[in-house]
Amino acid sequence: MDANGPAGVLFDLDGTLVDTTYLHTVAWWEALGRAGFDAPMARVHRGVGMGSDRLLDHVLGPERDRGADDRIRAGHREIFARHRNRLCPLPGAADLLRACADRGLRVVLASSVSGDDLTALRSALAADDAVAAATCADDAPESRPSPDILVAALHKAGLAARRVVFVGDSVWDVAAARHLDIPCVALTCGGTCRAELAGAGAVAVYDDPAALLTALDESPIAALT
Repeated sequence: MDANGPAGVLFDLDGTLVDTTYLHTVAWWEALGRAGFDAPMARVHRGVGMGSDRLLDHVLGPERDRGADDRIRAGHREIFARHRNRLCPLPGAADLLRACADRGLRVVLASSVSGDDLTALRSALAADDAVAAATCADDAPESRPSPDILVAALHKAGLAARRVVFVGDSVWDVAAARHLDIPCVALTCGGTCRAELAGAGAVAVYDDPAALLTALDESPIAALT
């Protein structure tokens, strides 16, 4: 390890390690429909990865009447919660975390989900033996693309931004990392294409955790060890 301090890998959870992106899309779409908004699923999908406030701005516009926001958020939480016992890790996710930990890297789950959802996602992932720290929505005042959750993750794990790589699946993940000059490795398993992730500033793009694991020794993560 470098003498500049411990090194680590920050991982987004939703859509990066656990296959939830389209569950969130459907949950938001249904919650919006209940509140009387006809929002195309494609537009909803492109907002997944932001916090709920920013997602609703993205889908409905920042100048909207916000009177229904709390009802839409509650609807999303209720609908998504139905699927908690059916959550599945993406291919290679647990093995990737363990491979990073085996290299002496601190593995941090940099997530902005609720505490209940974090528990469900960690249970689905089944790799807590490799995880040094994790965050949830309570740890950051602003959601992505703000870098607040990454700052919280660094603090919890005792890491410096210059000694980490962030792994995410959305352009909002890439943007959050860019605010802190953290290299972001992106995965397309959340439904965003390689060209868009690379165009947003991802330093490398892979299909899913299994593909990153296969290429780990040649990836930006290898430079940390």
